[in-house]
Amino acid sequence: MTLTPTHEPPSDEVLREVALTRDEYHFAADLLDRPPNPVELGIIGGMWSEHCGYKHSRPLLGRLPSEGPHVLIGPGEENAGAVDIGHGLAIVMKVESHNHPSAVEPFQGAATGVGGILRDIFTMGARPIALLDSLRFGPLDDRRGRYLANGIVGGIGWYGNCMGVPTVGGEVQVSASYRGNPLVNAMCVGLIQHEQLTSAAASGAGNELILVGADTGRDGIHGATFASVDDPEASHRGVVQVGNPFMEKLLLEACLEVLQTTDAILGLQDLGATGLTSSSVESAGRGGTGVVLNLEHVARRAAGMTPYEVMLSESQERMLVVAARGRAHEVQRVFDKWGLHSDVIGEVTETGLLDVRDNGQSAATLPITMLTDAPTYTYPVERPAYLDEVGPLDLDALPEPDDPTSAFLQLLASPNIASRRPIYRQYDHMVGANTVIAPGGDAALLRIKGTPMAVALSTDGNGRTTYLDPFVGGAAAIAESARNVSCTGARPLAFTNCLNFGSPEQSAAYYQLSRAIDGMAAAARTLETPVISGNVSLYNESGGEAIWPTPVVGMLGVLDEAEWRCGMGFANDGDEIAVLGAGRPRLDGSEFLSIAHDLVAGQPEIDLVDEIAVQRLVRELIAGRLLSSAHDCSDGGLAVALAESAFAGGLGVQASDLPTSGRLDESLFGESQSRIVVSYPPLAAAAVAAAAATLSVPITPIGLVGGARLRIGPIDVPLARAEQAWSQGLELALAGHAPPG
Repeated sequence: MTLTPTHEPPSDEVLREVALTRDEYHFAADLLDRPPNPVELGIIGGMWSEHCGYKHSRPLLGRLPSEGPHVLIGPGEENAGAVDIGHGLAIVMKVESHNHPSAVEPFQGAATGVGGILRDIFTMGARPIALLDSLRFGPLDDRRGRYLANGIVGGIGWYGNCMGVPTVGGEVQVSASYRGNPLVNAMCVGLIQHEQLTSAAASGAGNELILVGADTGRDGIHGATFASVDDPEASHRGVVQVGNPFMEKLLLEACLEVLQTTDAILGLQDLGATGLTSSSVESAGRGGTGVVLNLEHVARRAAGMTPYEVMLSESQERMLVVAARGRAHEVQRVFDKWGLHSDVIGEVTETGLLDVRDNGQSAATLPITMLTDAPTYTYPVERPAYLDEVGPLDLDALPEPDDPTSAFLQLLASPNIASRRPIYRQYDHMVGANTVIAPGGDAALLRIKGTPMAVALSTDGNGRTTYLDPFVGGAAAIAESARNVSCTGARPLAFTNCLNFGSPEQSAAYYQLSRAIDGMAAAARTLETPVISGNVSLYNESGGEAIWPTPVVGMLGVLDEAEWRCGMGFANDGDEIAVLGAGRPRLDGSEFLSIAHDLVAGQPEIDLVDEIAVQRLVRELIAGRLLSSAHDCSDGGLAVALAESAFAGGLGVQASDLPTSGRLDESLFGESQSRIVVSYPPLAAAAVAAAAATLSVPITPIGLVGGARLRIGPIDVPLARAEQAWSQGLELALAGHAPPG
C-alpha cells in the first residue's frame, strides 16, 4: 500500500482502502492535532470500521435488553457473553459473521469464521462444546451459487471436525437476494465454571504482552475494512485469511491448560479483525490502560513486512496473552509444551496510548480512547417506498392449486424446505458424546455432564419476512428461535445475534436495521430473554443490490432434567395430533407463495402475547410428560410441519380436520407465528385440553398418527414417496440436478 505524505489529505483511493471518509480523516487529524502517519491511518481505519467500531449500529443496539437474573457478562464487556445455568456453571456464547470473505473464497472464508468464533469462546477460559451455523445462499441453479454453497459447507465441516467440536445445529435459506453475497454466521457455545471466567482486559502497568500461535503473515490485511464496504465480489483474495485448525486445537488446549495451572495469566484476547491492532487496543480499552508494542519481536512468516502489515495482518490462530510482570516464562513454558511459538512483544503502560515501535523507532502513537470510541452516525428512520409495493397481496388474483398433492411434493423438495441432511452429515455432531438431540430437530440438545440438566440451542432468522416487515421479522427471529427451544422442553434464557443488512448509508437499509432491532427488543422483553453478545454485518451488497435484511438469533435454553426432553417425531400409532396456538395461517411472505407464484408480498404478523402463552403451554405439557412430540409450525405451514414430524418418527398421518381458512392453500401451506404441532396419547387428551384452557391457548385436534401414508386434508401420498422428495431436494440442488418429480 502506498500512502501520500500525511501533510496532504490522502487520495480517495487510499481512504477507501482503509474505509474512512474524508470527514473522518479530518476528524482524526483534529483529535490528534496533526495528520496521522500511514501506519496510524491504517490503525484508525480498522478500528473505526463498521466491523470493529459499530459506528452506524452502536446507537441502535442499546435498545436491546441486556440485563437479567442469569446474565453474568453482557454484550461488549468481553469477547462473548456468559449466562448462569446453575450448578455453578456458565454458558459462554456468541455468533459472528464471515460474509464478505466467504463471497471471495468460500472454503477458507467459512473455515476461518469458525476458527474466529471458537477463539472468542476459549479466550474466556471456556471449553467449546458446540457449534451452530446460519447460512444464506443464492440460487443453486447456477454454477457459482453451487460453488459458494458447497465451499462454505465444506469449510465449516473441515474446521469444526478437525477441532473436535460438534456442529449440532443451524439453518439454511436460499434466495436470489444472496446471489453475490452469501451469509455465513457461525455460533459457538462454551462451558465453564463461574470462577474460571477470564477477562480480556490489559491492566497493571509493567505486565507483559505475549503473542502466541501462528507466525504473522500478509493474509487478511484489510479484512475488517473489507467487511465494511459493499460488493465483496469486486475485492480480491488477499483479504481472506487462511486457517489451520490443527494449530488452533493446540492453541485451545494450551490456553485452557495454562489458565488451570498458573495464576500468571491476567488476560486473554484473540487476534481477529485487524489482528494485533484490535487485540491490543480493545484489551487496553477494557483495562483503562495503554500498551507499548515492539514489532521487531513479532515472529513473521513473510520477509520484509512493514509495521503497517504487522499491525493489520489477520493471520489466524493467534492469541494475545497478558502475563504478570516477570512471569512470562511460566506461561511460555506451557505453550512450549504444546509446540506453540510465543514471544514477549510488549507491556501494559499507564500512558493511555497505543505506542507502536519497530526496532526502537516510533511507528504509531495513538490514544486508546480515540480508537475505541469511533464516531457514530444516526439517520432519519424513513419508511421506504418499496413497502407500499410489496405489502398488498391480492389473493383473489392467485389461483389455488389444482393438485394439492403435487404442490405439496414440490414444496417438500424446494431448497428452503427440503432436508438439511446433505449439509449436516458433513459435520461431526456426536464428538464429545453429549448430543442428545442431533441436527434435524427444532433445536439441538446437549447434556451437561455431572448434572441432570441439558441445554437447548437454536438459530433462526427469516430475511423474506424482515424484508416485508422489518419489525415483524426482527420479533419473529427471537420468537421462532425461542419456540424451537421450547419445543424440546427447555426454558429460553438468553440469546446472541448477528444482524446482516445492506449499507446503513442507504435509507431503506437503515430503516430495516432500526425497525428490526425494535422488533427484536419487543420480543426479547416479552419473552424475558436478554441479549448477551452479538455481531453486526453491514454493507452486504452485490451488484448494487442489498441482501434481504437478515437478523439471525442464536437462542439458549435450559432443561432442568435432560430425561424430560421432547422430540419432533411422531412416536406412537394412534396418538392424537393437535395444533397449539392462535396464529392464523396466511400466505403472506410464505414459502408456498414464492414457490407456486414466484411472489414475495404480503404483511406478516406476530402477536407476542400469543407467543409467550403457547411457549409456556408446550413447556408445561412436556414437563408433565403429556406429549409424545412437539414441532414448531413455520416454513411451509401445517402440511410441511406434519410431514416433518412423520419423517422423523417413521409414522404416517391421518389429518382430515384441518383448521379452516378462507382458502385451501392457506390452510395447508399458510405460515404464521405462534403455532406448534403436538401429539399425545388419547388418555392424555383431557389433561392437554385443560392445560391449554388454563393458559387461554387455542388447541385444535386435527387427526391421528399412524399408517404409511400422509393424508392431510386433500393431500394423499405414500409416506415413502413424500420423504424421498424431501430428502433428495437439497442434495440434488447442491449437485446441480433437478428435484425429483
